[in-house]
Amino acid sequence: MRPKEFVFESYRYDPASAALALRYRFSDGPRFEERLAFDFPPRALSAAAEAALDRACRVVFLLSGVSYYKAFVPDRLRCEAFALDRGSAAFLQKFYENGLAEFAWKNRISLRGHCRFEWDTDAPPPPSGLELPRRTCVPVGGGKDSVVTLECLKAAGENVVLFSLGDAAPIAACITAAGLPYSPVRRRLDPGLLKLNEAGALNGHVPITGILSAIVVACAVLAGFDTIAMSNEHSASAPNLSVDGVGINHQYSKSLEFERDFADYVARHVTPSVAYFSLLRPLSELEIARRFARYPEYFGIFRSCNTAFRQSPAERGRHWCGDCPKCRFVFLALAPFLAKRELVSIFGRDLLDDESQTHGFAELCGLREHKPFECVGEIAESAAVMGFLRDLPDWRRDAVVRRLHADSPGLGDRRPGDLRAMLEARHPHRVPPGFLAKLDACG
Repeated sequence: MRPKEFVFESYRYDPASAALALRYRFSDGPRFEERLAFDFPPRALSAAAEAALDRACRVVFLLSGVSYYKAFVPDRLRCEAFALDRGSAAFLQKFYENGLAEFAWKNRISLRGHCRFEWDTDAPPPPSGLELPRRTCVPVGGGKDSVVTLECLKAAGENVVLFSLGDAAPIAACITAAGLPYSPVRRRLDPGLLKLNEAGALNGHVPITGILSAIVVACAVLAGFDTIAMSNEHSASAPNLSVDGVGINHQYSKSLEFERDFADYVARHVTPSVAYFSLLRPLSELEIARRFARYPEYFGIFRSCNTAFRQSPAERGRHWCGDCPKCRFVFLALAPFLAKRELVSIFGRDLLDDESQTHGFAELCGLREHKPFECVGEIAESAAVMGFLRDLPDWRRDAVVRRLHADSPGLGDRRPGDLRAMLEARHPHRVPPGFLAKLDACG
């Protein structure tokens, strides 16, 4: 029988082990315990900092529950650990419904108006003002975007500390190459969740960047920094498709909409002393790729391919798989800015000269039903690059380039000016003026 309620049972931070335990259960169903280990020496905390840490742990607790909730998606969600206020309930409903929109679409269910959080009070506990060191934390994901952020801030003389969630090889390698201090955190999902999935429970994409963001806020208190600079670009706000007028966005928790909601929630419920924004929000993916091309020390170690980040270390890929939307998009985005031999060396082969990948590149360029459900750039960016490559001697004879231009002559209407316009565009953002000046200075 399907559970009717998901319960946020309890959370507990243990200062002796610097570990956070999160407990959940379904009514008349399975229970779960997730554990987070903060693998760095925490600083001594004042009473105000301890209060802020507790509030931050609550946010981690509430957002992390989405990983377990999705197994049965009951329409009632109840927090047993503390009284939930009306504003928190509204924030969480939006996060769960939008963050699980892709999951719902693929599982052929609707969550619109479904994730109802019970609340007990109108007034949230007041946030804690803190005195935090003037440092900026950059979460590192092992891909090109966080490299551009950290190298830009390094060049600007910013006091930078890095953050990592997990120990995947590309993340560790990029942190080592950066040569900066870092605050690692390990997340252990309850193994019972995998068993449920194997038994046929609902499964799919969760808004992991939202969970990561909450964990970084807790690290701000524990490690001591007052700014969190994410590396989410403009295209993260673009939905993959629209169903009945509602956008479904694989990258919802990387979007500007989530960034605004989350920053406001942290200021109102945790502390107003931590700034949260994405440094790369003003930029297109192509401009980020252009900037990344300046850092050859990362070419052999960065990776965006999902095979490198699987939950089980034994199942993680050691190289680019070369046959997924992320591999294809990164290859395409870098093609205008790297010598062909250099790009082929990174991936181990020329993806654009593999005719079996034509359909995948067509999806990126908007020539199929919808953009792939992955962290890839906007359709217009991919189409502009594909149009640009037709005029480059190194690329125009590649099988995919020839085939797509033959099947879709409209791609040939894209001119070099289209590409330049995307590189120069400045998109809506929340970057503070001082950091925007740093971003422009390293352009």
